Amino acid sequence: MSGGVLSELRSAAVKMEFVKEESEEDISELETWRIKHEEPEPLIIKHEEPEPLIIKHEEQGEFNEGNEENVELSESEKKKHIKTKKKPWSCSQTKQKVLKKRRAKTSFTCTQCGKSFTSKYSLNVHMRVHTGEKPFKCSDCDKRFIYSGDLKTHERIHSGEKLYRCDQCGKSFARKGHLNRHMRVHTGEKPFTCDQCGKSFRQSAHLKDHMMIHTGEKWHTCDQCDKTFLRASDLTKHMIVHTKEKPHSCYLCGKSYSCLQSLKVHQKIHTAVREHVCFECDKTFTLAKYLKQHERIHCGETPYECSHCDKRFSQAAHLKRHERIHTGEKPYKCSHCDKRFSRSGHLKRHERIHTGEKPYKCSHCDKRFCQSGDLKKHERIHTGEKPYHCTACGNRFIQLSALHRHTKNNHSK
Repeated sequence: MSGGVLSELRSAAVKMEFVKEESEEDISELETWRIKHEEPEPLIIKHEEPEPLIIKHEEQGEFNEGNEENVELSESEKKKHIKTKKKPWSCSQTKQKVLKKRRAKTSFTCTQCGKSFTSKYSLNVHMRVHTGEKPFKCSDCDKRFIYSGDLKTHERIHSGEKLYRCDQCGKSFARKGHLNRHMRVHTGEKPFTCDQCGKSFRQSAHLKDHMMIHTGEKWHTCDQCDKTFLRASDLTKHMIVHTKEKPHSCYLCGKSYSCLQSLKVHQKIHTAVREHVCFECDKTFTLAKYLKQHERIHCGETPYECSHCDKRFSQAAHLKRHERIHTGEKPYKCSHCDKRFSRSGHLKRHERIHTGEKPYKCSHCDKRFCQSGDLKKHERIHTGEKPYHCTACGNRFIQLSALHRHTKNNHSK
């Protein structure tokens, strides 16, 4: 073998050894190349230079999310990736740098309020707040929503579904936020504190009402009954009592209500399971508070005491109505003659004098009456019922006034 050929083989052996040290796994592939080609040196030079594996795209402007290798690395990182045969993304530090660059370059900013988002989709969803677009529609009441999650929560009103249950008292709620707010009743937590006097409240709305005391904000007074309210919106709701307006209608039965909350309570008759059962008489209720009020009939509980005459009541509303006897308060005013009443039912009955409305019809002779009591007395003419009897002589009468007149004329001393 000539000296020139021997020298060439030795040189090739040295280069083969260098390649083996750089990458053990690629030696078989490199050796195959060398066996097939008599002059492998140009091939070895190409594999020694790793630069083509890492392509710089920084000059191209925005980062290309589809290419994982278009990130410039330092010399030490290049060697590290060549030895391990791992892509640049597999190194956590490098990945963090890439993600940071990507966030900076792919930030989508709202031109209306300046809020930024990581994706164009999130920005498009956010823009509905400004445009008023509400693509999600309730199939039961046609109400529309910006977000699908809000629609899902709203639909629980119709289905009666209450996913969130209090583990203290068993009360259920349609929203988690409502449960969290309710739990403060049990924990005693009052996170909303007045910075003026230090008084704390369970709800932010209660703190807001309280702050009016310190700010000197004017109260809103009803010109019909002189009742005052902290908020103008509350006064507006109250005025419906006087105008008789009932803008909130049940889409199932058509019944109307002046207050939205009253409509919501009513709709549970149609949609909600009457899960609250009285064990005394098996009567069912949609709300736990209604069951609690009802149970007082059986147990005789009367927790509400009149401060004027010590009379007691099972419900707070009944006490409030009774106390008007002592205070003389008559909050219900007739819009026709300015006459005032202590009960709304009395006002309604009185106004029929002005309107001529006669909702009570006799089933025997088609005669109509303004009041149910008058209809009842009239029907006794047809039925012959005489519920009032004289204890002295046993005579019976259709009307109580007739009994009083008989007693006065015949049995008075």
